[in-house]
Amino acid sequence: MSTEEAEESAPGSGAAPGALLLCRAEPDSVAAVAPLLGERMPLVRAGEKWSVLVPEGRPWQRGEDPVDRVVTGWAAALAVGAPWPVLALWWDADRAGYTLASGFRRPVGYVWLADGTPAGEDEAMHTFAARLGLDPVLDLQSLDRLTRPDRETDARARLRGLLAVLTRAGVSLPAGLGIGHPAPRLLERARALPDARWAGPARGRGALRPPCAYRPDRRVLALAQVTAGVPLMAWGARRRSGGLAALGAVLTCRGALGLVRPAPPRP
Repeated sequence: MSTEEAEESAPGSGAAPGALLLCRAEPDSVAAVAPLLGERMPLVRAGEKWSVLVPEGRPWQRGEDPVDRVVTGWAAALAVGAPWPVLALWWDADRAGYTLASGFRRPVGYVWLADGTPAGEDEAMHTFAARLGLDPVLDLQSLDRLTRPDRETDARARLRGLLAVLTRAGVSLPAGLGIGHPAPRLLERARALPDARWAGPARGRGALRPPCAYRPDRRVLALAQVTAGVPLMAWGARRRSGGLAALGAVLTCRGALGLVRPAPPRP
């Protein structure tokens, strides 16, 4: 067992919720759409053509919404405004799982109970593999094994198994950003990484200003905000989730203002 795995399996290490947002894009591209979330997060490279945002976790720490609902909403908001998929990995004391959001398609996800018992639909793994372009034979076989009973494998080990498959697609999490750590520890370790930068709505010293890798048109970004915000409001209302409903309302309002605001003069 590695040092990181030993820390993750230590008593109490998996009790506090945590999450990671993996984006299949370069950090500059992710930073261009990160303002959709309305929060500042450390952003670091996570392999070839992959980046990871590390949430502080205020919504679930305050008890507003469980971690899975929060990160599912964030993944959907990011993916609808970008041409690349977003994978949210999450865990708490009772469960662990993932949500994959891609464009305007319905997000797909899978859940394991704390002891590793599968609690999702097998078809979700097939959709997951297809949307990420994984090998339909070797990778899918590895993913299928994660849906079968295994008394020796808990939920966080299942997520590490999922990450092992994704390494063949270029994912490589930086040291210290392991599955099972609570959000504050992940945030501390992400901020200490040499290539860490802040991505989010803040402006001023320390804010990230991406160059030109992917800079969506102002009206396109505004339309994406409205498109993501309206269903988030409805979803939050159906699930009685004040946090998701509020995020949807903020996105919708920002997008609407962006659509009616006159375009700035070109230099």
